[in-house]
Amino acid sequence: MNILIADDEVTIRELVGEILAADGHDVTLAKDGKDALEKFNLSWHELVFSDIRMPNMNGIELLAAVKEINPNTQFIIMTSHASIDNSIGALKQGAFDYILKPFEDLDIVTDAADRAIANLSSIRRQQYLVNTLTRQNVELDDLNKEFREMAIRDGLTGLFNHRYAQERLNEEFERSTRFGRELSVMFMDLDNFKFYNDTHGHQAGDEILRILSGLMTDAVRESDILARWGGEEFIVVAPESGQQEACAVAERIRKSVAKEAFPNAAQQPLGVVSLSIGVASTSSGAESPENLLQLADDAMYFAKDTGRNRSVYCSAPQQMSKVRTED
Repeated sequence: MNILIADDEVTIRELVGEILAADGHDVTLAKDGKDALEKFNLSWHELVFSDIRMPNMNGIELLAAVKEINPNTQFIIMTSHASIDNSIGALKQGAFDYILKPFEDLDIVTDAADRAIANLSSIRRQQYLVNTLTRQNVELDDLNKEFREMAIRDGLTGLFNHRYAQERLNEEFERSTRFGRELSVMFMDLDNFKFYNDTHGHQAGDEILRILSGLMTDAVRESDILARWGGEEFIVVAPESGQQEACAVAERIRKSVAKEAFPNAAQQPLGVVSLSIGVASTSSGAESPENLLQLADDAMYFAKDTGRNRSVYCSAPQQMSKVRTED
C-alpha cells in the first residue's frame, strides 16, 4: 500500500514510517497537514496516518480534504489522551480509526494499518461486485430487449411479424373506439410473386421481399405499424388516420415500389414489381378489428381483379368483386 504519514513531530513520523516500511509498504512522510495534502494531491494514497494537532492544517481539516479527493482512502488519527474527544469527532467525519500516542506497543501501528487495509479490500470487493452486477444487469437488459425484438420481428425482412401486427391492430381498434378517433389499415400483396419465384427461384424472391421491405419502411410514417403478414402479404396499421391520410400513404408506397429497379423486374407480367393495396378505415363501418382487416383485404383483391399495381379504398365493399385470383 501507498501510505502517507503526517505529523509535525519528526520522531513520531519517522518511527511510524520505519514500522510500516518494514511491513513492505511504500511510505511518504509529511511535516504537517498542508505538506501532507500537497503530497496526497501528487499521488493518491490508500492509507493516511495523521496527527490531529499540526500547524498550517490540522488532522480534521486534512481528513476532510483527503475524503473529498478520494472517499475510499483509509484515514487513521494519531492522538494523545488530551485530544481523544476530537478523535471521536474525526471518526464521525469519516476517519477509520485512531491510535493513542505515545505508543505502548509498536504493534499498534501495524495492527491499525492491517485493519484499515482489510477494510479497504472489503470496500473494493463490494464496489467490484456492485459494478459487476450493474454490468450484468445492463447486459441482461440488452439481451432481453434483443429477445423481445426477435419475438416481434420477421426473420427475413426485419419488419414486425404477424402476431405483433395483430396485437397492435386490436389495441389501436380499441383505442379508436374508446376515444372516437380514426384508424386505417392497408393490406398489401406483391403482384405476380408466384411467377417471380417460379421463374427466378425462391432466393431471388427473398431478396425482392427484403428490398420491398426497405422501400415500404421509408414510405410509411413514424406512427404507422408496418408488418409482414405472411408470404408476400404486408399490412400497415395507421393510427389517427382517416381515408385521405391512409390513401396518401398507400399511394406513396405503391409508387415507390413501382419505380424501383428490382432485379428481373422487366420480366414480370406488368413489366415492374408492383403492389396491390387495399385501404379501409373505421369510418367505413368496421365493427371489429377483424372486420376492418377484412374490408382492407377485400379492397386489395378488388385492386388485383381490376388490373393490379393500384390502391383501392373500401368505401362501398358490397360493390366490389371478390374473385380471389391466385398469384
